[in-house]
Amino acid sequence: MDARRESEATPTKNRLTVERKSDRELVVTRTFNAPARIVFEAWTKPELFKQWWAPKSMGMFLRSCEMDVRVGGRYRLVFGHDASNPDEFFGRYIEVTPHSRLVWTNDEGGDGGPVTTVTFEEKDGKTLLVLHELYPSKEALDAAGTGAADAMGETFEQLDELLVTLGPSVGSS
Repeated sequence: MDARRESEATPTKNRLTVERKSDRELVVTRTFNAPARIVFEAWTKPELFKQWWAPKSMGMFLRSCEMDVRVGGRYRLVFGHDASNPDEFFGRYIEVTPHSRLVWTNDEGGDGGPVTTVTFEEKDGKTLLVLHELYPSKEALDAAGTGAADAMGETFEQLDELLVTLGPSVGSS
């Protein structure tokens, strides 16, 4: 596998940036070596999303992934180390613009969850992805900490690996 990785475009060379833009905002930025259409599909098709979302080094995996990706549609993600102590994340999509923008709520924390916006901007066959989380208060962002943002580096590397295997064939129907 390492030999193949060297012979193809090296997906893990793209830099991840994590910035706290204000007391309530966290922004994660990363470029992917794939067209926006394919990156968007990896974010919106459960069978693809399950392959990259949970950081493997933590021994976690996505046990269940339900996604109704449309305005007003809901999502529910269940993951964990084993079946005895699962973590659940759920909410609803409030904006879906194919291949360019997703916005959803994070309802598992009640009304205090952030709203997440992900944009996909394609240039020269690559996609600049910007993930923006807006928390209801400084305290909510402080409580979230940087753990999830730190795990994004690994998750996005896993997404890179998946994108290399997908090539231009995904979503062409």
